Amino acid sequence: MAVLVFADSTQGKFKKSAFEVVSYGNKVAEQLGTNIVALTINADNVSELYKYGASKVVTVNNDNITTFNANQYAAIVSEVAAKENADVVIIDSSIDGLYLAPIVSVKMDAGYASNVVALPSSTSPFTVKRKAFSNKAFSNTVISSDKKVIGLAKNSFGTHEIVVDGTTESFEATFVEAKVSSDKVERVTGKVTIADADIVVSAGRGLKGPENWGMVEQLAEVLGAATACSKPVSDLGWRPHAEHVGQTGKPVASNLYIAIGISGAIQHLAGINASKVKVVINTDPEAPFFKAADYGIVGDAFEVVPKLIEKLKAFKAA
Repeated sequence: MAVLVFADSTQGKFKKSAFEVVSYGNKVAEQLGTNIVALTINADNVSELYKYGASKVVTVNNDNITTFNANQYAAIVSEVAAKENADVVIIDSSIDGLYLAPIVSVKMDAGYASNVVALPSSTSPFTVKRKAFSNKAFSNTVISSDKKVIGLAKNSFGTHEIVVDGTTESFEATFVEAKVSSDKVERVTGKVTIADADIVVSAGRGLKGPENWGMVEQLAEVLGAATACSKPVSDLGWRPHAEHVGQTGKPVASNLYIAIGISGAIQHLAGINASKVKVVINTDPEAPFFKAADYGIVGDAFEVVPKLIEKLKAFKAA
């Protein structure tokens, strides 16, 4: 028996979530008294995973796989799980992971728990703590099947360096033809992505127009943060839809989430509730977002944000 972890990557580079799931998988393997195996698909520098406890890395390289396809990836994950005799498979709960994990569980005839936030509280029965009701509550879920698939919630466990002398083994997986193909994939370059960001600076209609987004980007640059927006802003075409966060957009689980000029609709709050610290800047003291905020500033963003940028630059310079 082994614990198999899928370490996701984009254009050969590991996502931050890859190091988190390996860190988590290493501890689960310790609890079960077994070994951890990390799986990579078309990834470079796989030895990076040794730093997080992956004593064995199985690499699959196939030039025919150029973009993420859930069916192709699931076929590879389930095939490697069978090869490694893995009873537990761990995948992140990113948007891709939420597509991938259910298909893997069907192929393996395994129980699946998504959005897991902690190590198993018990291995007999196998019990995991999960986020529920749009991050408003937790549930303790028992996976009673022999094989198990765990979807680890982003930023819930963290990355933990445990350097080991690992080994790498290449594997020729069976190639599954994709039923859905992509004509074009547009990627943001030169910026921190929402998926990997520890800090997210987000803004809404309170900025009054796309021409005022410069100060949001300035604040993000000073903080090394990703930029995001509310749904109305992306619907109006002020910002690209890739920056829309919320229940109907991208989920955010950053260490710090700064909301500028966002009222705090239920759908938006549901998508960012997993963020650890939430800061709100709004002129309306009755804005719903203040009820969810850890820190709030009642004020005009056009006055507050430039002063915040100035103070942060001075702080960093010192």
